[in-house]
Amino acid sequence: MVTFLDPSILIPLVALLGLFIGSFLNVVIVRLPVMMEREWQAEMAEFHAEANGGGSSDVRGERFNLIAPRSRCPHCEHAISVLENIPLVSYLFLRGRCRHCKAAISVRYPLVELLTAMLSACVAWRFGFSLMTVGALLIFVWITIALAFIDFDTRLLPDSLTLPLLWMGLIFNLLTGNVSLEDAVIGAVAGYLFLWSVYWLFKLATGKEGMGHGDFKLLAAIGAWLGWQMLPLVVVLASVTGALFGISLVALKLHRRNTPMPFGPFLAVAGLLALFQGETLNTLLPIFSTALP
Repeated sequence: MVTFLDPSILIPLVALLGLFIGSFLNVVIVRLPVMMEREWQAEMAEFHAEANGGGSSDVRGERFNLIAPRSRCPHCEHAISVLENIPLVSYLFLRGRCRHCKAAISVRYPLVELLTAMLSACVAWRFGFSLMTVGALLIFVWITIALAFIDFDTRLLPDSLTLPLLWMGLIFNLLTGNVSLEDAVIGAVAGYLFLWSVYWLFKLATGKEGMGHGDFKLLAAIGAWLGWQMLPLVVVLASVTGALFGISLVALKLHRRNTPMPFGPFLAVAGLLALFQGETLNTLLPIFSTALP
């Protein structure tokens, strides 16, 4: 493999890149669900227009995507300038408030930037300095972060992120052999079918839907990247952390017992833990390291 840069240079550069990617992920987290909702509304309007014999209906309105319009303060609609949008630095300089109306800026924006920078640096530190390995695994980390926050906010895991993540995992292992292609394909299939089976067993038993279909696809993507051997660990970690988090919120009266809680963020956290420390955790928990017969 072609290697590049000294570790002492690469890790800070990757962390810096992570800050700017984190800033973009904030845009994705906020705008992608809105884009999906607008697309659904447009499709429904088109359907009703055709059903009523009125032909097509143009409901496009203002251009809205990940690039346009420019980011604005949600309180006063002040357009955010380049200097006000420097990752982490601008938040600290502005003391967490809009320069125009002084309304508080959510602390989650710098936290996403900082989290992305730290995990990006961890990828460079943990997996060496191959352009293919570092570059591809950074994409896995970045998309996983976006999916976790989108699901936490909206209980949605967009196909536009989960499906490319799945295919990229298979291609990554095809090209690098980090995990054998056979293990990656089995991981993708097993990840999807396991949660699909849990979903239907729960629905048949209770008449309710216990999770969304996006969870199937996210676990399939994790299996495609990490191989089937990591799936039991991921499922157990996600289930345990999700249960502990839910119990804590209910105990603190911050969440109602019967209110659904997204599973995607916990799958994402478990997938990232398995990426960085999966081999160690599987060694500590022998049940997870059992091979197929």
